[in-house]
Amino acid sequence: MAKHLITGKQGELLAKQFMEAQGYEILEENWVTGKAEVDLIAFKDNKIVFVEVKTRSQTNFGEPEDFVHPAKQRLLQFAAEEYIHLMDFNNEIRFDIIAIVFKENIPVIKHIEDAFWPDI
Repeated sequence: MAKHLITGKQGELLAKQFMEAQGYEILEENWVTGKAEVDLIAFKDNKIVFVEVKTRSQTNFGEPEDFVHPAKQRLLQFAAEEYIHLMDFNNEIRFDIIAIVFKENIPVIKHIEDAFWPDI
């Protein structure tokens, strides 16, 4: 497996563990609908949180969260709409980013709540 794929999988596992440690219940991992995938779908305080995980081994080209472009946000919006419809969920939702950078093989985790808000 390519190094960047391994780094990404490590990041997703760390993000899941981080969210659980913060009291979130993980509802789904790598949930796919159509062309959209959500890394984590979590639940806390009667709110569903759609989480995009971005992991980098260095930041020479920008912070991990800088790579959640509008096109990706639209895909996450589409997935969120599908998910809340399937689950018949009528309460609040949120879009978060978990940005992870491995500095000298030590992960630094940044949780950005309400990272963006697409038109739902």
